[in-house]
Amino acid sequence: MGRHGWSSGAGGTLRWRLTALLGVGMAALALIVTLINTLPDSGGSTRGTSKNGATVHGTPVTPKNRDDPAVGWGFTHTQYSADEGSSAATDRVEKLISNAGGLPQDQALMGWGADNPEPVKGRYDFGAMDRRIDFIRRSGGTPVITLCCSPDWMKGGRAGVDNTDWSRSALETAPLPEHYADFAALAATVAQRYPDVRHFVVWNEFKGFWNDAEGRWDHEGYTKLYNLVYKALKKVDKDIMVGGPYLVMDSVDPRDGDASPTFKGSWGAMDRRVLDAFGYWNEHKAGADFVVVDGSSYTNDEDMLPNEFGATDKFTAVGRWVRQRTHGLPLWWAEYYVEPADGNDERKGWSETRRVAVQAAGMIAMAKGGASSGFYWNPEDEKGDGCAGCLWTPTDSGSRGAKLPMFDLVSRFGQEFPPGTAYRTVSVAPDDVPNVRVLATDRTVLVVNTLGRSISAKIDGKRFDMAAYEVRWLGR
Repeated sequence: MGRHGWSSGAGGTLRWRLTALLGVGMAALALIVTLINTLPDSGGSTRGTSKNGATVHGTPVTPKNRDDPAVGWGFTHTQYSADEGSSAATDRVEKLISNAGGLPQDQALMGWGADNPEPVKGRYDFGAMDRRIDFIRRSGGTPVITLCCSPDWMKGGRAGVDNTDWSRSALETAPLPEHYADFAALAATVAQRYPDVRHFVVWNEFKGFWNDAEGRWDHEGYTKLYNLVYKALKKVDKDIMVGGPYLVMDSVDPRDGDASPTFKGSWGAMDRRVLDAFGYWNEHKAGADFVVVDGSSYTNDEDMLPNEFGATDKFTAVGRWVRQRTHGLPLWWAEYYVEPADGNDERKGWSETRRVAVQAAGMIAMAKGGASSGFYWNPEDEKGDGCAGCLWTPTDSGSRGAKLPMFDLVSRFGQEFPPGTAYRTVSVAPDDVPNVRVLATDRTVLVVNTLGRSISAKIDGKRFDMAAYEVRWLGR
């Protein structure tokens, strides 16, 4: 779901080429090695790969929240991000993030900017992942790795550096059961390579884990994979923190045949198949340091019930439901969406002011539901002038990499409402209650005008004017 780029941000290439050969003997040797590596029984070409995947990369750092299972509010790197482009622009984004306190940053293992990490069993290519981790380190962020997706040879495809299938259907295929252990071993290799990454999420949205025969999620298969990965990571370092199941918390029209008869609200009804899958994982998991979900405020039919702001109440309801069943485990929202996508999976129909306002209402709703961490799915563009919902402008030229309104919201929210925040109630004038969303601590109040017109509001004993869809921060 969501704005999921499914091709490699590095273009699926290896950035490998032969240098000039020194003499006929070297040329002959290179040819022999190439032929051996591309023979059918060799498992495919290994050009540009290394056997030393577990070797520590670069200089590990000590990130904020290193030992806390709740990391706070940050963002996810997608196909294009600020690790590439003009050095002036990428440096500008690094400083933006660093000056904001170093936001938590999530990166997928394969896809969404990362190449195939193990194109042949035992042969690794972490070049693109290394670059993303370096960016997170330089910007002072807390690194998180989502362990998805898997190399082709683990899911019935061909091994080899030239055989990666970057199509959406291929990328969203789960490993075959006979390769679950191989995927767990890859996860352990990643943990050894980046010892400063202390938070790992297992898989993404149950991709490939659908039981066609029974018309439900294959929660048994996912949980088996999860448990193997959990144990493999804990074997590398018992202090590594692991979470799942990263289920999409789908809601439907209450009249839908898959609607839960009991878990529903003005925003719709939960899909009972999702609840069943969550319950199975929760009962049979080997362990978890935090729990991860994602979802949209709108239903599967893209209905925002009763409206775009009222629909965000779903985040609060889901959060409370999950927290009750996981006995207080820190709750993460790996992704959250409040604006339906168009036919091209783009979200460009709203003004940026409206978009930021509804996002703010959604984040307030997640916090009220008990979430202590959330990751904004950053829909970054490679280049161009328009970038709806992006955190910063594309970094393709030296004048870019400038912050956008969504960055101000996400970064300020993370600074004002870190893990462990004690929330307080504030007074809201009765006639303003339907028109505003509010979240407060002892020192700060966040107020969102949910109307597309200006209002005069009285919040926390103060009266002030608010523009249409304005997001206002007040001191106390």
